[in-house]
Amino acid sequence: MQSQTLRVCIWPDYFSISARHPKTGRLEGIDIELAHEFARDLDVELEFVETHFGRFMDDLEADACDIGMFSIAITDARAQRIDYSEPYLASQMYAVSTRTHPGMQQWSDIDQPGAIVCVQKGTYMESQMRASLEHADILVVEDPREREQAVMSGMADVFITDYPYSRKVLRFYDWARLIEPPASMTERPFRYAYAVAKDQPEWLERVNRFVSDIKQDGRLQKAAEANDLGPIVVEAGSIH
Repeated sequence: MQSQTLRVCIWPDYFSISARHPKTGRLEGIDIELAHEFARDLDVELEFVETHFGRFMDDLEADACDIGMFSIAITDARAQRIDYSEPYLASQMYAVSTRTHPGMQQWSDIDQPGAIVCVQKGTYMESQMRASLEHADILVVEDPREREQAVMSGMADVFITDYPYSRKVLRFYDWARLIEPPASMTERPFRYAYAVAKDQPEWLERVNRFVSDIKQDGRLQKAAEANDLGPIVVEAGSIH
């Protein structure tokens, strides 16, 4: 409030969440819209600070930004260093292979001997796959674009992503086959929230009030539907 500026950490390559349009250069996505709403609620200016999943906790601890608003998955490891708001989105896992891959047709094909599963370093998908795969091998990459390259080149059979990124796959990649989880997997394990530095209870309370407000007044649902994310909204009073 003293600076009259809300500094929001974002990852500008997160489709539907906080992405820079390749032609216009403008930032777009649900959290770009909601960051503007939060700054408006606080009656302050808005400043975006670019980061990524491997660095954003360092940026919060170094006071490079006040809040991370780019659908940050809640994990126990991250919770040791940062505090989370209440969740506002929740997603299943999705797999992406090529349309021509003969051995990747359904979810049960993923965890097979000889299969290579690509995940991005530092994401919830990495920890989830390390914990759940029994037969397949894991390929960890730094840059999210390396996931597509690994699958297209044959270095990996499939890469694991979430609902937001699956929308990009369906929209832009004509070579890709999206493999959805089976109906028996009803739980949405990825819960997404905003993140702040530790030991800021008043600030965290204000962030949670914003999350509650946008759930109640419809701004969250409106922004989600505008970015093709309506099915993964966490409604008021819901934990999933």
